[in-house]
Amino acid sequence: MSFKDPFFLILLPLAWGFLLWGGRRSKIPGFRFSSGELLKEVPESVKVKLSKRTMLIRILSSTLFLLALARPQGITEETIIQTEGIDIVFTVDVSTSMLAEDFKIGTKRVNRLEAVKKVVQEFVQGRKNDRMGMIAFAARAYPVCPLTRDHDWLLENLERVTVGMIEDNTALGSGLSASLIRLKDTTSKEKVVILLTDGRNNAGAISPVTAASMARALKIRIYTIGAGSEGPAPYPLKDPFGNTIYKPIPLDIDEKTLEYIAQRTEARYFRAMDMTSLEVIFREIDKLETSPIEEKIYFQEKELFHLFLIPGLILLFLEIILNQTLLRKIP
Repeated sequence: MSFKDPFFLILLPLAWGFLLWGGRRSKIPGFRFSSGELLKEVPESVKVKLSKRTMLIRILSSTLFLLALARPQGITEETIIQTEGIDIVFTVDVSTSMLAEDFKIGTKRVNRLEAVKKVVQEFVQGRKNDRMGMIAFAARAYPVCPLTRDHDWLLENLERVTVGMIEDNTALGSGLSASLIRLKDTTSKEKVVILLTDGRNNAGAISPVTAASMARALKIRIYTIGAGSEGPAPYPLKDPFGNTIYKPIPLDIDEKTLEYIAQRTEARYFRAMDMTSLEVIFREIDKLETSPIEEKIYFQEKELFHLFLIPGLILLFLEIILNQTLLRKIP
């Protein structure tokens, strides 16, 4: 225990001396005799004995009041906390080509966006200390979620990401620049963008090369992932009767540009051709981007003045009640 305002403790001896001095001056007998010899043999009753000790109650209550004024505080045990992680922004392609179903979760065939969502979810759940955000892009960029440590909220927003939420095309540069804006003013020492796409830049006012230069200047690493199998991929279409049919479409990943972006920002490019390779890629990124954990020891203070104030008030009221009832003196 410690005291926030220890000055009041200096007043304790002064308060005791003042009360004792005042108590002696106020001792006026109920009856006056020329000599007290006649009363020596008279035994003292319990009431008389208590009346002589009411001053102790007043001294104790005053002591408790001064201790409360000194603001006693309890110190909790020292606590070690993890204070810093990495700021990560996922930049996810939601152009219509992401509907190609060349990935499998178990035995179920899924499209590229569903595969990306599953792996991103597992990645997010494994990194408790990082702030994460998300940008979706097609013909333009759309902010899905700002940087946050509320990973449940991030994953809720991820579930709402769908193909068709933005007009079609692939604006890689716009998606990256929007991600860089989210990271440029943060105080984190480590800043990362994870770009997931299956196409090449064909829209937007900012080129991917320019965005890579911006990221390098801001010291932000961009890991790039090209999602899609080799060769034509099954793409769902509707026939005239409303039935779903699959048409093979060629894959058009601009691997050269994705490799350049990663190298320019001192990161890496990965190619995900199936669910297994996509999971391996995110595990590899997880190893590369270890959180710089900073341990701090802190002490938490808890006010304890009430432990002295309440008993002091009880004793004060007790003294008043006794002096006005049981121990009341007759003039």
